[in-house]
Amino acid sequence: MNFASDNTSAAAPEILAAVTAANSGYAMPYGNDPIMEQVRARLREVFEAPEAAIYLVATGTVANALSCAILTPPWGAIFCHRNAHIEEDECGAPEFYTGGSKLVLVDGAHAKMTPAGLSEAISFTGRSGVHNVQRGMVSITNTTEHGTVYSPAEVAALCRVAKGYGLPVHLDGARFANAIVASNASPADMTWRAGVDVVSFGGTKNGCLGVEAVIIFDPAKAWEFELRRKRAGHLFSKHRFLSAQMLAYLDGGLWLRLAAQANAMAARLAGGVLTVPGAHLVHPTEANAVFASFPRAGHRRAHEGGAAYYLWPFDQSLDGADDTLLAARLVCSWSTTEDDVDGFLTLIRG
Repeated sequence: MNFASDNTSAAAPEILAAVTAANSGYAMPYGNDPIMEQVRARLREVFEAPEAAIYLVATGTVANALSCAILTPPWGAIFCHRNAHIEEDECGAPEFYTGGSKLVLVDGAHAKMTPAGLSEAISFTGRSGVHNVQRGMVSITNTTEHGTVYSPAEVAALCRVAKGYGLPVHLDGARFANAIVASNASPADMTWRAGVDVVSFGGTKNGCLGVEAVIIFDPAKAWEFELRRKRAGHLFSKHRFLSAQMLAYLDGGLWLRLAAQANAMAARLAGGVLTVPGAHLVHPTEANAVFASFPRAGHRRAHEGGAAYYLWPFDQSLDGADDTLLAARLVCSWSTTEDDVDGFLTLIRG
């Protein structure tokens, strides 16, 4: 009953098998391994983008930060939601790797920007010339940090605003697979057809050991990315183990099957929580995360019964009146089972 994060799950057996299989003989380093050629071909096929430049890194943080670095100068603003992952969970990495870009935060319900809100933020930036940070780029988190999903139409609407100001767009897809399963959209429709220039395609949260792809739809940006990746210390020598993970992740649609399991378990969990008297959802459950509020007594029973998850926000206490509602974040992964969900529901129902 571990709902602390999809990062807490084990790696999928198919991923481990692929890494073991790659651990045989010799292979050229630094992304010149033959498996990487297959990865490039497969991702270009998945995204229907035959000219895209494809690179692998080991963490979502560096995938996002280096993506931002090739899209905006140090004096540029990165427009993102107030609860975007690059704002809440990257410890200033985008600012560091861009050499000083400023995150300009945009509000919106359930961690989703609106075109009007984004336009207002962009129009307000750079109004005093050299004295201000300049308009740089837009970054969209999908799936969002509150478990909601932008549809391709919503992504396209934000991209139209960005392009109206001449700005490139990055999509943070650490949970891209969950968003695709939830929306039943094609990767192309969710990204370049909507106006996205670069996407961070996540694997780590969805069953991989540690691999993320950066997909650059304009290959003119590729060389700069290669240089920045090397300078940042994120060009792997034994790259074949990144390649092996990503190829296995894509093979036969594994990435979608793993995400579908996580999303299905979150839907089961959300539905069950709503049967608890007084409980309600804080945000809609659209992918693999459930944000719900239910009585403190249920939280105490869950923690005493061994369930792992976060109160949200963190500063709430299990001490106090039984009937006080406390909010929580519960994240399902590819390995979450019906027994996990049902056991947790039994605890909180009492």
